[in-house]
Amino acid sequence: MALTRIHSPLTREASSRLRTGERVSISGRIVTARDRVHAFLAAGNPSPLDLTGLIIYHCGPVSLRQGQDWRIVAAGPTTSQREEPYEAEIIRRFHPGAIMGKGGMGERTLAALEEYGGVYLHLTGGAAAFLAACVTEVRGVYLSEFGLPEAMWEVTVADLPALVTMDSHRRSLHREVERQSRLRLDSLLNPVP
Repeated sequence: MALTRIHSPLTREASSRLRTGERVSISGRIVTARDRVHAFLAAGNPSPLDLTGLIIYHCGPVSLRQGQDWRIVAAGPTTSQREEPYEAEIIRRFHPGAIMGKGGMGERTLAALEEYGGVYLHLTGGAAAFLAACVTEVRGVYLSEFGLPEAMWEVTVADLPALVTMDSHRRSLHREVERQSRLRLDSLLNPVP
């Protein structure tokens, strides 16, 4: 399959054109958000910046301070399922263009992606240094009172590779793999003579 280049922030139309199974290369502004930021935003608090169309990345980056600037040295994805209790509300309130992490998300998030537009982008775990090399600029650090890994980092990325595994048309590669795995397991445990 061909590689699709996308730029964050995404319009709803751009997100709706993306399909499950599509490989993408991301450039532009994205933000990181893990457990503390998700709980904070889902509780009704305002976001420190406009999240409309941005990609929210489930990541707690490892950073180094260099004078007045920050450099990201590791940017591996966090397991996204941890954010399932909050994500649908965040999508409803803030209208991000995509959610990104590893491992996929559940039915509530999938329904919110369909209703409000957006996709889930999967990144490979274990590639934190490679992914950090795609970060070209740290634009800001917000909610740092949560601690640096739990803060919201606004960064610019270039050519960050990902795979669309949930789309705005209610298709989930994670759900499909789980269903096929269950069918295969059932056939192994209950062979037809």
